[in-house]
Amino acid sequence: LNALTAGCLIFLYLIFTRRDLPSPSGLFAFRAEQWLAIKTVFVSLFLEALPFILLGVLVSSALHVFVPDRTLERIIPAHPVPGVLLACLLGVILPVCECGMIPIVRGLIRKGMPVYIGITYILAAPILNPVTFASTYLAFRTQPEMAYSRMVLAFVCAAAIGWLLFAFAKRNPLKTETANVHRHHEHHDHDHHDHGHRRDNRILQTFTHASDEFFEMGKYLLLGAFLTAVIQTFVSRQELVSMAGGSFGPHLLMMAFAYVISLCSTSDAFIAASFAGTFPKGALLTFMVFGPMLDF
Repeated sequence: LNALTAGCLIFLYLIFTRRDLPSPSGLFAFRAEQWLAIKTVFVSLFLEALPFILLGVLVSSALHVFVPDRTLERIIPAHPVPGVLLACLLGVILPVCECGMIPIVRGLIRKGMPVYIGITYILAAPILNPVTFASTYLAFRTQPEMAYSRMVLAFVCAAAIGWLLFAFAKRNPLKTETANVHRHHEHHDHDHHDHGHRRDNRILQTFTHASDEFFEMGKYLLLGAFLTAVIQTFVSRQELVSMAGGSFGPHLLMMAFAYVISLCSTSDAFIAASFAGTFPKGALLTFMVFGPMLDF
C-alpha cells in the first residue's frame, strides 16, 4: 500500500508537470548523484528524529504497563468545560503515542467515559506533551516560536472539537459492545495466564512493549523521511511552490502530505523544518497540527 501511494504521487507529479517518464539511459546517467542526495537527506532526517522516537515509545510503554486505565477515568470532571480542558492537558502527564492511545481510550469509552472527552484526548495528547514540544523546539532551533505556536494552535483546535462533540454527539457508539468487552477481558486474562512468566517482570514487559512499538512506529518515520528525500531530490523548491498556489494552497498541500505519510508527532517537526525555506510558517504549523490529529 505504501509503495502504491508513492507510485501514485510520482505519476500525479508527472501528469501535472506534463513530463515524460525518464528513459533508462537518462535514469542511469543521473542515478549516482540523485541517490547520493536522497541518502544524505534521508539519513540526516532519520538520525535527527530517532532519539525522540525512542524516548516516546519508552514513556508510552511505561504508562501502558504501570498506569491502570481506571486512573484516567477517575480524574475526569463531569462538567464539559473543565473536562475538555483537562483532556487537552492530559498529554502533558500521559504522553501516549497516537497508536498506543487508541485502545486505551476505546476501552475507557466502553466503560462509560464521555465520547467528547476521549476524542479530545486523542486529538490533543500527541501534540501537547513534553516529548513533542522538545522535538519541535529542537527542529526549529532558530525559530522557537514555532514550538509555542504549535502547542497553542493544537490546544485551541482540540478544545473546540471537544465542545462541538459535546453539543452534537449525544450517543455513545461503543456502549452496546459490553458483551464484546467481556469476551475481550476473558481472552486477555487467558493471555496473562499463558504468558505469566513475562507479566511478572514489569520492567521486562515495558522494554518488550517499547521494542514492538518502536518497530511499529519506526516504519512510518522511514517512509516519511524517504518520501521527503525523494521529493527534495526530484522536485525543486520552485516546483513545490508552484503546486501550492494561492493563499490556501500551501496549507492544503501540507495537510494532504501529513495525511499520506502518517508520521509520529515526535518526529514530524523535523520533516516540517526541512520545508522551512519552501512554505510559509502557517503551512508548516498546519502540517504539524493536522497530521497527528488525523492521518492515514
